Amino acid sequence: MKKVIHWFRRDLRVTDNTALSEAVRRAEQVIPVFVLEDAMQTGPDVGAARAAFLLRSVDSLRKNLEALGYPLVIRRGKSVDVIPALARELGVQAVFANRRYEPYALRRDDKIFNALNGIGVGFEVFKDAVAWEEREILTQAGNPFTVFTPYSKAWKARAVAPAHPKLSPAKGKLPQIPSDELPLDPAALGHPLTQSVQEPGEHAALETLKQFLAGPVFRYAESRNFPSEQGTSLLSAHLRCGTIGPRTIYNRLKAAREKATPDQQRNCDVWLSELIWREFYLQILVNFPHVTKGAFRPEYDRLEWSTNEDHFKAWCAGMTGYPIVDAAMRCLNATGNMHNRLRMIVAMFLTKDLLISWQRGEMYFMKQLIDGDMAANNGGWQWSAGTGTDAAPYFRIFNPVSQGEKFDAQGKFVRQWVPELAAFPDDLIHQPWENPLMASRAKYPPRIVLHEEQRPKCLAMFKAVKGGGGAE
Repeated sequence: MKKVIHWFRRDLRVTDNTALSEAVRRAEQVIPVFVLEDAMQTGPDVGAARAAFLLRSVDSLRKNLEALGYPLVIRRGKSVDVIPALARELGVQAVFANRRYEPYALRRDDKIFNALNGIGVGFEVFKDAVAWEEREILTQAGNPFTVFTPYSKAWKARAVAPAHPKLSPAKGKLPQIPSDELPLDPAALGHPLTQSVQEPGEHAALETLKQFLAGPVFRYAESRNFPSEQGTSLLSAHLRCGTIGPRTIYNRLKAAREKATPDQQRNCDVWLSELIWREFYLQILVNFPHVTKGAFRPEYDRLEWSTNEDHFKAWCAGMTGYPIVDAAMRCLNATGNMHNRLRMIVAMFLTKDLLISWQRGEMYFMKQLIDGDMAANNGGWQWSAGTGTDAAPYFRIFNPVSQGEKFDAQGKFVRQWVPELAAFPDDLIHQPWENPLMASRAKYPPRIVLHEEQRPKCLAMFKAVKGGGGAE
């Protein structure tokens, strides 16, 4: 082909990019394009931290492309209108892109395919964000997996493809094409930023991976559970935006593992399983799109959730009276990040102590998280609530006190984010109500519910729709 568009979406990198590699291989001239969607201003779940990370990652991509001789064309609007119009304007033979998996994105791509087809332009999408797509790993009966462990075993039995090479410099000078301005502050899109945002872009992603594989990955199995330690990879936002490719991660992890001791290899395997969870939830999203509207198990759509707004606001603000819950929520609100152990704790607290629908928590997380991803967020919330595929049983209910004592025993994380409790001794930091006078002086709120009273209410709520019992 003479001329094609590569449409950047969640693949904001010049290395290990499937569609970009194919475009360069098959076309004489490749024009890189990014569409700043109108939905970035109007979408109900758009958050300032995620928008800021995306915008700054696009800016980083633009600089990387320019250094290779490829000026990035930025257009604002709706891609269903922008992409066909731009294809006609530039006279291209095809548009290349990497596949998206959210139901709304799949519907959008169908519309764009039809529009481009109508003007004689091809539209090709490629597997890039995952090692294995939604119908590539199936049960022996030919159905999608709905339980993680056998899915993970089948996933690991296959060899991951090697990473694609970095984009080569452009041959000759590309034409200057009119481009819209790229705002770097999400406030320009109506989302004022109050959170700190980690460093965006491809270089930061590769450096983050390098540092993680140089040491922390070999302690991951244990350190990942303790929020006061830096035991996780910090790559989830980069994977979400595509500033790093999954093949790069899998292959570099494999190389690190091969040089490791047996115990270190076990830690590497635990991290690999966490990465596979991401692909598991993506294939659930595509094969069972009803999860975007309700429970994976439809009987749980009949649960009679609480509508107590005061409780929900207290949970959002980190003012529940349970220190580990409050520290986690305040950290989320300030940084756009939340440790995975804490995500489970606060999700179970909302759904099984406050008895508030997981869907409200899911939406709040999407607005706050820098790594907010529909598949992983939905899967994680349904797991914690007990309504999803491969979910925690509904009768598994985390005790927020014992969770805090187990994973923040000295209260380091709580003291960081709930400074009014800084003076409490370690044995009281997770239950300050045991010293009411000290808690009152600290102006820390009392518990909005009592865990021991809410647990039987939760069990009864679930049993009402299941028609049966269950014991922990």
